[in-house]
Amino acid sequence: MANEAKTLENGTLEVAMERAPIPGTSLQVSRVALGTWAIGGWMWGGSDEAESVRTIRGAIDHGINVIDTAPAYGFGRSEEVVGKVLAESGLRSRVLIATKTGLEWQGERVFRNASRARILREVDESLRRLRTDYIDIYQVHWPDPLITIEETAEAMRDLFEQGTIRAIGVSNFSVLQMEQFRRVAPLHVLQPPFNLFERGIETDILPYCHRNNIATFGYGALCRGLLSGRMRLDSEFEGDDLRRTDPKFQQPRFAQYLAAVERLDALAQRRFAKRVVHLAIRWMLDQGITTALWGARNPRQLLPVDEVSGWQLDASAMADVDCILHQTIENPIGPEFMAPPARSVAAQ
Repeated sequence: MANEAKTLENGTLEVAMERAPIPGTSLQVSRVALGTWAIGGWMWGGSDEAESVRTIRGAIDHGINVIDTAPAYGFGRSEEVVGKVLAESGLRSRVLIATKTGLEWQGERVFRNASRARILREVDESLRRLRTDYIDIYQVHWPDPLITIEETAEAMRDLFEQGTIRAIGVSNFSVLQMEQFRRVAPLHVLQPPFNLFERGIETDILPYCHRNNIATFGYGALCRGLLSGRMRLDSEFEGDDLRRTDPKFQQPRFAQYLAAVERLDALAQRRFAKRVVHLAIRWMLDQGITTALWGARNPRQLLPVDEVSGWQLDASAMADVDCILHQTIENPIGPEFMAPPARSVAAQ
């Protein structure tokens, strides 16, 4: 992991965004990436295109060089906005596009489909929406129980060998599924859910990736905004916002998670002169995550990014974090509610 610093005109030292390699490729990624699910609007109560454009440009100004998107984010809308900004601003050469494959939709119902035919169709559609002729990091969004891992991996390997994609990734895969995948194709990136409140990968998945030189892009870094420090007990979510059905945002859990955030914020201020939003991302990076996905849909939400680099949590601070979580949250729950269903056999 590396970062650069530069001295500003007033003599102060500005710490630049840290970067890390993706093993097995020539890619160097910023340790914070912009997540664009909310920019797609779907399941986030809509979005504003002008704000989205400013957000993407702002992310690049903050030193972020990875934009993570997917066809399912707004049913192509997120990819279209990303592609428009990068093409019209001449920024494509400065940005690594990470997008996904393996989901299909009927109306607003999303199903898993990681068949070879689906992947080859989707890559062409994504290239068109993104206004590019290659994808830097292409990720299988979810494993498909109706398709063999080998069929999915073979399709991804072919795209990699053709040069259509520069790195192969999977998302939401288990260790066993990654093992099966790697027998057929190289695997460069895993994108799992991971944050202070959702730590299911710590036991086996994260150590497996470390042992096998697989980069990790942790999604949900701020846990749908819970770790932003801006949530209140009376916070309301409108329209199709997924937080209306997220168990973490239902009582009595919501109050417990907010109590944890308050104590984590106090710890961040006392030990590091930071806030909980900085602590949450720094904690992920110090746990060994290559890149934390920072979801944002307006430039203001990116302002804390600059204070993530240039410091670390020591063992004592890590222990304090664990103690706070243990004392405040009675029944931790993961992000399982977000998993899309498989297709029915009849729908194949």
